[in-house]
Amino acid sequence: MGDVAFQDMLAGNHCWGCGPDAKDGLKLRSYWDGDETVCTWMPRPEFAAGPRHILYGGMIGSVIDCHSIWTAIAEAYRVEEREVGSGPVIWYATASLHVTYRKPTPIDQPLTMRARVTEMVRRKALVSCSLESGGVETATGEMVAVRVPPEWFEDQQEGE
Repeated sequence: MGDVAFQDMLAGNHCWGCGPDAKDGLKLRSYWDGDETVCTWMPRPEFAAGPRHILYGGMIGSVIDCHSIWTAIAEAYRVEEREVGSGPVIWYATASLHVTYRKPTPIDQPLTMRARVTEMVRRKALVSCSLESGGVETATGEMVAVRVPPEWFEDQQEGE
């Protein structure tokens, strides 16, 4: 794995899930591990479902969404043989996300997500993600990510 997370390589990332500039955000960090990406994250108690020892399903969807988007972004940079954040900005948006909840996810231990791009055609990337807790797969996600023009990201930076 690299030393610097993808999210830290793109200036101006304000995403609540992964942006270094989001003060109270989740601070997800994704890295290459061979041909897949990996992210380990520790849930906070306020993300409990009805039972306080189980992670809220919406949070599971959120972290799978963020890690999967960064997998698409990092793969696009890799295909273009560039470092994440270099040259014209590459940014993707979620077109669809299907989350399958396989087992309850405990809230008191780190989660590990592993994702890979299974297909990349023109502006579209298909990403498959697995979420594990304590070595047990508790959820999976299948995402369609769509590449958006660099201006979509850059226009947001101008309003600061």
